[in-house]
Amino acid sequence: MSASIASVSRRFVVVLVPLLFLLAGCGYNNIPTFEEQAKAKWSDVLNQYQRRSDLIPNLVETVKGFAKQESGVLEAVTAARATATSVKVDASTITDPDTFKKFQEAQAQLSGSLGRLLAISENYPTLKSNQNYLALQSQLEGTENRIAVARRDYIEAVRVYNTELKTFPGSLWARIFYSGNKPMEEFTVADSVKVAPQVKF
Repeated sequence: MSASIASVSRRFVVVLVPLLFLLAGCGYNNIPTFEEQAKAKWSDVLNQYQRRSDLIPNLVETVKGFAKQESGVLEAVTAARATATSVKVDASTITDPDTFKKFQEAQAQLSGSLGRLLAISENYPTLKSNQNYLALQSQLEGTENRIAVARRDYIEAVRVYNTELKTFPGSLWARIFYSGNKPMEEFTVADSVKVAPQVKF
């Protein structure tokens, strides 16, 4: 009896080990690998947006010191920042189209408000030449560039992940082993709002 059990166990191992190697070589691990890569890229996007958000209060205070009469623009930026930071999209919700759309719209609104805030410096020569303002403006432009790069990298990672879910053999693994995995959302905001705010000196 024990000899037959040992024989069956050996056969099982002989069949199972090659099957595991076959599964690994056929893309079985691609879906979780690509998913984690896309989530990591999303974290990069969030970090850059947070960096931008952290710069805004100092920028608003600096502009306020030179252009108090621009209170409408300053309030709009502050409100847009509050809205943008209130919409939370973490790695567990990047498959939710509605939440992702709200996040995109809030960030686009903040970008537009920042563009208007930076543009008012044209009317205030002393603000344009203020070292603190120049440093903040430079940091903000650098951050906008980092946001663009992080978004591009995220979009590419999502494209790879979503393609794996739809094409063979990934679609087979998705149906059998990863049925809970959903396609991730991509940025669809118009290119015009992706451009970093520009100020002519």
